[in-house]
Amino acid sequence: MRAVVVAAAVAFIISLFATPVAIRVFTALKAGQPIRSLGLASNEGKKGTPAMGGVVFIVATVIAYVAAHLALVTLPEGQIAQVQPTMTALVLLGLFVFCGALGFVDDFLKVRQRNSDGLSARGKLLGQAIIGTGFGIAALYVASSNGQTVASEHISFVRDISWLDVGKVGSVIVFVFVITAMSNGVNLTDGLDGLATGASALVLGAYALIGFWQYRHWCADEAYAQANDYCYQVRDPLEVAIIAAAAAGACVGFLWWNTSPARIFMGDVGALGLGALIGGLAVATRTTLLSILIGGLFVIITVTWVIQIVSFRTTGKRVFRMVPLHHHFELAGWSEVNIVVRFWTVAGVCLAIGLGVFYSDYLAAVG
Repeated sequence: MRAVVVAAAVAFIISLFATPVAIRVFTALKAGQPIRSLGLASNEGKKGTPAMGGVVFIVATVIAYVAAHLALVTLPEGQIAQVQPTMTALVLLGLFVFCGALGFVDDFLKVRQRNSDGLSARGKLLGQAIIGTGFGIAALYVASSNGQTVASEHISFVRDISWLDVGKVGSVIVFVFVITAMSNGVNLTDGLDGLATGASALVLGAYALIGFWQYRHWCADEAYAQANDYCYQVRDPLEVAIIAAAAAGACVGFLWWNTSPARIFMGDVGALGLGALIGGLAVATRTTLLSILIGGLFVIITVTWVIQIVSFRTTGKRVFRMVPLHHHFELAGWSEVNIVVRFWTVAGVCLAIGLGVFYSDYLAAVG
């Protein structure tokens, strides 16, 4: 528990105090993201606000992970803790950093070209597919000494579903889909001050709880496994908890400056990175399908966006005033702050239901 708390606290402090520095640096570099008005009240006055703020919380998370491992050195002898970086950490932090780098390229192009286009949709998807495939192969083909891999060949809900075996190749494909879908889901959500940051912090906090719970009920803990019939077949759950807690803490620190009126935006570097990390956490904790509930807000916004696109291209009619969904409510007269707080509430309810389902499975097994 000490390492998890250290990770969250260090990431929060770094993000809180480094973000103002980033604001000054990006402002001096004139790295303000171009804003299209589109008739939205929330876009008024935001022109020139520096973007690329996601760099801060990505760096903060990596530093906090190192700090947490320094804390692990002082653990009492006999406690299960992997002091050296693991494949789980390499996969999760790798997804965070590399998808963040892809988003950085997109943000850089927007700033350099002085328009809001950046990378093409095809370019983003190709980049996400390449990154997802690389880390998916590592997650499926690189096993620990006891044969456990970061990802599984089975589709998972609260744990692996035994009859849904898709094989290694199929699992890599699922891995790429989950990473791409969640990455783009967070990116679509990032449209109002603090919306994606706050929602991501909530989801990451939930995965920190799941990871730590799995660590306390881990099959690799021989003493626990011998005394209990129910344990979790996952790899490095403490690493999962540390990284999720660090990212959550970093998001909260960043949110101090990103909430309305935002002094900095996370940009695609933050949104794509956060989404990829959340997708990776879902795979690593064997909660792939459960992530639809835990990340319910991102799923809702993505699904409504798809519905709008399909409806307009097939019938020429719009289901919503505008997508992503938060802009629909803006045009309906809701204030930006009301939308953000209410969407945070939806995100909280969704992840609370997801955590309830996760815990109910444990109760059913031990009851």
